[in-house]
Amino acid sequence: KKTFFNDFLLFSMTTIPNSFYAKVSDLHTELYKGPATAMANPLVAFTLIKRLHSEWLNVVYSNEALENTQVLRSSYEEEEADLPKLEDLQGAAKGLMRLQDVYALQVASLVRGCFQRVTKGKPIDIYLPAVSVPLSGDDCFLVGKVAYEQEDYYHSVQWLEESVRLFRGTGGEWSPENEGTLEDALDHLAFSHFKTGNISYALTLSQDLHCNKKMKKHNVEKYEKLLGTSPPISIRGNGLRRPTSNNLRTRDTYERLCQTQGSQPMLFENPRLFCDYFTNGNPGLLLLPVRREVLSLRPYVVLYHSFITDTEAEDIKRTAQPGLKRSVVAAGEKQATAEYRISKSAWLKGSAHPTVGKLDQRISMLTGLNVKHPYGEYLQVVNYGIGGHYEPHFDHATSPSSPVFKLKTGNRVATFMIYLSSVEAGGCTAFIYANFSVPVVEKAAIFWWNLHRNGQGDADTLHAGCPVLIGDKWVANKWIHEHGQEFHHRCSLNPEE
Repeated sequence: KKTFFNDFLLFSMTTIPNSFYAKVSDLHTELYKGPATAMANPLVAFTLIKRLHSEWLNVVYSNEALENTQVLRSSYEEEEADLPKLEDLQGAAKGLMRLQDVYALQVASLVRGCFQRVTKGKPIDIYLPAVSVPLSGDDCFLVGKVAYEQEDYYHSVQWLEESVRLFRGTGGEWSPENEGTLEDALDHLAFSHFKTGNISYALTLSQDLHCNKKMKKHNVEKYEKLLGTSPPISIRGNGLRRPTSNNLRTRDTYERLCQTQGSQPMLFENPRLFCDYFTNGNPGLLLLPVRREVLSLRPYVVLYHSFITDTEAEDIKRTAQPGLKRSVVAAGEKQATAEYRISKSAWLKGSAHPTVGKLDQRISMLTGLNVKHPYGEYLQVVNYGIGGHYEPHFDHATSPSSPVFKLKTGNRVATFMIYLSSVEAGGCTAFIYANFSVPVVEKAAIFWWNLHRNGQGDADTLHAGCPVLIGDKWVANKWIHEHGQEFHHRCSLNPEE
């Protein structure tokens, strides 16, 4: 909020420590007054959320803000309700760790504001941001603490190591915008190493902590006792191993397809794949056919280029924005939020905006299907934020108790997904078993059949929305059901069709 920043900057010269004022002032000069694409950088977005959630709070209520403190606090409290909550900050930290994993990014490079992975022993740039934003020791401490509180010591060790290094580099001095200190980072890091089975290093860190600060010797004595036994008592630790996942069987393929970002080389050329100008025999498309690109035959997946205009995409995003809420997934007969789907979504009826009705009509012409409610669900608009993703899943229901059947129009026979925006990196749609991924193509739409003609689910449609590395990804989903298609999509008992 511009008003929020302006109010604070007005009083910053007299009430805010010089270091914090310089930091915010520089960011406004270089980032927030620059191109909007700067905010698409997840590191920029994370540091902004952290600053709004906690750093301003610490500054406002610190002893260093005595002069004009009432005015400063009043300005903060007026905006507080609209500022990021703890859940948002933790979600941003989890998003960074997700990007780290899926794209095999080095934590050390992220801390420098770069996006690199190591390939054959050499650092390779995955993306070069227009503006690099390095992270502070406190930033790293917060990410490590989020992992620590989830008992995810694989990530907490890596981020807390960087936190300790940065805190030591600055002399370990506490600043008003900090939530943690060198001692906090050492304490959390020592226990993280202990939990991974590295007791000797946990002891070294605890001794270092004890020397720097007069603290209880409990952990030092505990680690010395464990190491002093003959033979040493072993602690069950998995070392630095990534946490397990419900989709562990498909994780390697999923991440490989995400990392290729839609450009993986084909093992062979399939002459049956083609591009053409498509009318579907519909008179409405004869004068302006759609450019169709057939991406796969099993499953059948096609990409329709330039399906939507810039104006229509903005209409849909603007209409959906006020109703965006955390996306849910089927959980038995109900729906609930889940860590494997991170996004916000809203549902738009045909009456929400004239553009929605136009898109329904265009989808019907291209697919030849009946998309009117309840045979087609309302348009679902989805926005993916920092590290936003959707792990491998099926669009069709795989359980008779699924909420998909609430419309009483059968299962989801097909998916029509419209890309409302572009992204600079990441965000591909990966088809796991079919072994290919589709990059985000702005204004295009992707279509596939979820069911075989006999009504059985097509296992080859297992797909995922890869995390957005750089950018702001918007899509609109139209799910079309079995009922109402009797005269549009013939049935067959052949399980191969």
